[in-house]
Amino acid sequence: MRQTRSAAIVVLLALLLGSVAWAQGPATPKPPQKEAPPAAPSAAKTPPEMTAADLEAFLDGAMPLQLRREDIAGAVVLVVKDGQVLFAKGYGFADVAKRTPVTPDSTLFRPGSISKLFTWTAVMQLVEQGKLDLDKDVNGYLDFTIPPRDGKPITLRNIMTHTPGFEEVIQELFVGKASDLKPIDRYLKEHLPARIFPPGEVPAYSNYATALAGYIVQRVSGQPFDDYLEQHILQPLGMERTTFRQPLPKALEPLMSQGYALGSQPAKTFEFVEAVPAGSSSLTATDIARFMIAHLQDGRYGDVQILRPETARLMHTRQFENVPEMNGMCLGFYEESRNGHRILGHGGDTQWFHSDLHLIPEAGVGFFISYNSAGKGEISPRSAVWRAFLDRYFPYEPPQAKPPATASQDGQSVAGRYTVSRRLETNILSVSALLGETTVTYNPDGTISSSDLKDMNGQLKRYREIAPMVFRQEHGQDRLAFKRDAAGRWVMVFDFPIAVFQRTPWNRDGRLNLPVIIVSLAVFLLTLLLWPVAALLRRHYGRKLELTPSQKRWRLLARLACALNLSFVIAFAVTFVMASKDIGLLSSRMDLWLRIVQIVGWLGVLGTLPALYQAVRSWTEPGRWLWARLGDTLIALCCVGFAWFVCTWHLLHWSLKY
Repeated sequence: MRQTRSAAIVVLLALLLGSVAWAQGPATPKPPQKEAPPAAPSAAKTPPEMTAADLEAFLDGAMPLQLRREDIAGAVVLVVKDGQVLFAKGYGFADVAKRTPVTPDSTLFRPGSISKLFTWTAVMQLVEQGKLDLDKDVNGYLDFTIPPRDGKPITLRNIMTHTPGFEEVIQELFVGKASDLKPIDRYLKEHLPARIFPPGEVPAYSNYATALAGYIVQRVSGQPFDDYLEQHILQPLGMERTTFRQPLPKALEPLMSQGYALGSQPAKTFEFVEAVPAGSSSLTATDIARFMIAHLQDGRYGDVQILRPETARLMHTRQFENVPEMNGMCLGFYEESRNGHRILGHGGDTQWFHSDLHLIPEAGVGFFISYNSAGKGEISPRSAVWRAFLDRYFPYEPPQAKPPATASQDGQSVAGRYTVSRRLETNILSVSALLGETTVTYNPDGTISSSDLKDMNGQLKRYREIAPMVFRQEHGQDRLAFKRDAAGRWVMVFDFPIAVFQRTPWNRDGRLNLPVIIVSLAVFLLTLLLWPVAALLRRHYGRKLELTPSQKRWRLLARLACALNLSFVIAFAVTFVMASKDIGLLSSRMDLWLRIVQIVGWLGVLGTLPALYQAVRSWTEPGRWLWARLGDTLIALCCVGFAWFVCTWHLLHWSLKY
């Protein structure tokens, strides 16, 4: 699978961007409210006491080496416990060129989607005031209409559990400069995505939906979104070095860390997030500690109560689950239980900053880590540190489990190809789902593996069935589960509940699509390369091409179709490869260029007709050389395959919204 995908990327030069919610009280939740019961912590190992000194010794031994190994400029780590900051320290540099060190109280980081937790908290404040209802059609709060899907509207509970059913939106999620930023309402109205799932059924993480929730906060409260957050969350908590405003307020500009692809490379420019409520915050570690403590203490920080205790507890209660044994979605927070403890959290990524926030409510512990560089990307540095932290202070050995009698049959039945539910489905970038396809393999030892799930050593993880259709990593804790959807197809569920992987339908299966496009492009390229070569050889040997003027015209049109198809793929792919390096390019500024590229594609697809006509004539006209007939036929078949591919993946869709 990896080799096939690499070949596809080389041929297509395509991209997959990565990295990167009651008047008298809370309404009674309607979805399931139970949490997955974590197993009791192992008593096999006595952990060291979690103290500031031990944390410093532990992290000082890990962080500097990791930064150097992963080529990351700087990072910050913070731990809160029992309502206090227990540990906070910066590592590396906020500005490499100036050798400015990272500090936890005066260096601003961009925590990306962790910003969403502030938006969800704002929503819950209005819910407890009776101004919002979690189960009401959100159209009642908007000044534009979101069409229903299967007759069902979207609710705030759907939005806060990432089950509104929207396809992914990446256009203008980030913009190049402050002057390109639009008001939230304009962004939402211009980029309304298709609904590809019924609400409340399939998790598919959505930045658009979170921005929608922020706009609802703005409309219902009567305050601009930034003003509301400052007055009702940031100022009450004393978060003086936190803002959602872009560009940064003048007082905070000198404190902002630079962002880097690699710490050894020059700094990048400030990232402007168009979907403000979904990811625009800039903050210090010691500031977000106050927010974490408030959520660990049922909405209270010191003498300040930003949420009623019952509201905070509702926010932290499971609202949606894929499989009962696996982690589920709360209201905004997602479960990430591990090492025998129930854990709530959220991650966040901009192009350069990468962060995680974790809460262990029963232990009164919170953990925040943020990096100012993408790094090499060979592993997830933040996951490595977080899991090492858990293993040190909350050691755990998973209980032994006997595989079900049907383990072999179950493992073989789920083998196949899967596509993530968080995807571009109906627009010109839906082809990214092809490159994001994963393969589940049944191994000879009775385990299963997924082509995208690797351990820290770079080797594929192996999962063994421990309960009916629930698999756990050998010598680890990660889990996979499988369930059937309404159509009876397998769905693969991770312990990361913001998305699932669905069995890929035949017409989008990489085993069909990748050979079709690779062979087609190879034939087009060889045809164009051999065209002048054949002419030179004929000239050298004095062999004249004996074709009628009509035959020459149809032959020329068929080869022109090859050139157009090849040019379309190269131009399309190079455009988005460039955008993957500067996601601010993913905006309407590219529309004219994309339309020109599409015109080339449309002409190439129309060229399928003369290619087919040429192939038919080759076989019906006497005297044609067999190899010429076979060549014309191959070109025609590849033109048909190419046309089928671009139509299947909507590459020539009339809409340039994606």
